[in-house]
Amino acid sequence: MNIWRCCLCLLLIGPLLAPAASMAQSLTVTGRVTLLAPASRGRPADNSNAVVYLTPLQRIIPAPPVKKAPELRRYQLVQKNKRFIPHILVVPVGAEVEFPNHDPFFHNVFSLFEGKRFDLGLYEAGATRTITFNTPGVSYIFCNIHPEMSAAVIVVKYPYYAVSNATGEVTMSAVPAGRYRLYIWHERCLPEALSSLSREIDLSPGSPSLGELRVPESGDLLSKHKNMYGRDYDPNASSYPASF
Repeated sequence: MNIWRCCLCLLLIGPLLAPAASMAQSLTVTGRVTLLAPASRGRPADNSNAVVYLTPLQRIIPAPPVKKAPELRRYQLVQKNKRFIPHILVVPVGAEVEFPNHDPFFHNVFSLFEGKRFDLGLYEAGATRTITFNTPGVSYIFCNIHPEMSAAVIVVKYPYYAVSNATGEVTMSAVPAGRYRLYIWHERCLPEALSSLSREIDLSPGSPSLGELRVPESGDLLSKHKNMYGRDYDPNASSYPASF
C-alpha cells in the first residue's frame, strides 16, 4: 500500500519537480532594419528609431514578469532646446511618463492622434506634468507653441522590443523561444505599409535572428501636423521670446 501511495504522489507532483530545462530557452534576438527611401531622396545613412516588438502567440514559460505600479521604472520625455528628448520612447502598459520643462520658457504637451489623447496645458520652466499610458498603441506628441517639436510614445504589452541604432541593428535580450507576431513602427512609414510588414515568426536557439527588416519610407510624417485646434501654426511660433 505504501508503494502505491508513493507512486501516486510522484505522478501528482512530478510536473512540479520538472527541471528548468523544460521551460522555453531564453534567447538574444537580433536583426537589422533598413529604411528604404524614395528613389528621389537616395538611401538614408541613418536607420535609427525604428521600433521592433514581439507579441507571443502561445503561452510563454516562464511568463514575462508583471511589474506592480511602485516597481515601474521612471520614464521621461524632456523638453529641452525646443526638442523632446528622447524623440522615440517605448514604455510598457501602465507606465507613467513625466514631461519636465527644462527650457527657460513655456511649453505645452498634447497628443490628439491615435494612442493616448491628452493636453497638459501651458506650463512654465522647471515644471513637470505626468501622463499614464494604460493601453498599447502609438501616441504622437507635440507642443502647441513650437511646431518643430515632435516625439512618439510607443506602448507595448510585452517586454520584447528594441529600437534600432544608426546602422539599423536591433537586439532583444531574454526572449523565450517560441512563436511570435513581429511588429515594426517607424515615424516615416505609412500605417498600411507597417501593417504589411507584420508577420509570424518562430524563434529558437538555432534561429534567433529576425533577419533584415526592410521598411519603406514615405517622408517625415510627424512634421506635417496641425496644432491642437486643427489649425496651422503661427509662422512666427518658433521665434517666440524666451519668457512670457
